Amino acid sequence: MTAAVTAPIIRLEAVSKTYDLPRAGARGAADRALNVVYDLSLDVQPREFVSIVGPSGCGKTTALFMLAGLREASAGRIEVCGRPPREAVRAGLSSVIFQQPVLFEWLTAEENVLLPLRMRDARWWAWPARRGRYLAAARRALETVELSGFEHYYPDALSGGMQQRVAIARALTLDPQVLLMDEPFGALDEITRDRMNLELIRLAEARGLTIVFVTHSIEEAVFLSDRVVVMSRGPSPATGSSVVRVLDVGLPHPRQLALKEEPAFFQKVREGREALRQTQGVA
Repeated sequence: MTAAVTAPIIRLEAVSKTYDLPRAGARGAADRALNVVYDLSLDVQPREFVSIVGPSGCGKTTALFMLAGLREASAGRIEVCGRPPREAVRAGLSSVIFQQPVLFEWLTAEENVLLPLRMRDARWWAWPARRGRYLAAARRALETVELSGFEHYYPDALSGGMQQRVAIARALTLDPQVLLMDEPFGALDEITRDRMNLELIRLAEARGLTIVFVTHSIEEAVFLSDRVVVMSRGPSPATGSSVVRVLDVGLPHPRQLALKEEPAFFQKVREGREALRQTQGVA
């Protein structure tokens, strides 16, 4: 009996992004075009964890922002959960987590997590009377990221890792299928980063999330991911696109920090670094 083929939850087909750079001193006139992403094609399956790595300026954050509907593709087609990216975000099917937590300093952790629900409430203007119906969902999200007891703390009273967990809880309030993450742990110390990596793996497995994760660290990408997409600055001579290689990680689940001491882990990191070296000197 033939196994059913699962449709990709994310699909990029021949996607490119070009910015028109204005001519100095002229309004509305483009002097030249800056090509950032070239002919990027990628399918991501439900529950898959895919990381994107590459040198600065290779377009990895631009690719993620196109998946989030924050940038329009110049060419090609993008679908997230069977919809255009912006529609998927508006419907709560996908959520974005940025490099910084982007918390409102004058709101408590709980109020920051409630914000997406408040913004989507048809009677948002009556929020004080309606807030209670959403409180359980917000507190479940905070419990999911192990922040029960910190509901009434303001961001300046929380550590960097705790602030990023509030941002993750906020992204989870709408029960998304897809998380799009742009270097969310880049500013954290190594110990906190390891803890957040384990937390993210636990969340992904418990909730059946599909994750696209941008990072500068090949070690982090290999530890977290099922596949690692290595992008170049400019089209790769080998592929003609921004993608130099897609590395299948193939390491066992569930992932634990002890995996980082295994020869199989070092081998995958070595393969990733070799692909990154191929991006050097690419015009």
